[in-house]
Amino acid sequence: MKICLFPGTFDPITLGHVDIVTRALPLFDKIIIGVGLNAAKAPMFSAEQRLLWIKEIFKHEPKVEGASYEGLTVKFCQEIGANFILRGIRYVSDFEYEKTIADANRTLDKNIETIFLTGEPKYTSVASTIVRDIIRNNGDASPFIPAAVFNSLQQNS
Repeated sequence: MKICLFPGTFDPITLGHVDIVTRALPLFDKIIIGVGLNAAKAPMFSAEQRLLWIKEIFKHEPKVEGASYEGLTVKFCQEIGANFILRGIRYVSDFEYEKTIADANRTLDKNIETIFLTGEPKYTSVASTIVRDIIRNNGDASPFIPAAVFNSLQQNS
């Protein structure tokens, strides 16, 4: 079984993230969207909220599930039986950064391969950091986030 981990903070999950997962579906038997918990980062949204969004967005896709984890991504891959790590690339600078991480991960476990998918051009400017700024400043984040995220933000405002 080809199990893939798509790690990130997903704070919040964006249309760019959804695009990467959707296009990766034919490649894997299961995609686990791993919400990484990083003590050094103070997220805008709780891990529970982010996992609820993932569950709602992919409720009709049995091959996708969400999970949260702490520590090394490679260790979590080993725990869940994932031999692939999925990463989205928007710019050349993303690739340079991601390749460094992929090389380190391969050194830690040569059986885990990192797969890069480039984002659709229309999502290139979509980054969680920008979306958080829009939300924080009461702007309209709807062009950047799935309806499930937008609707829950509307209900909580």
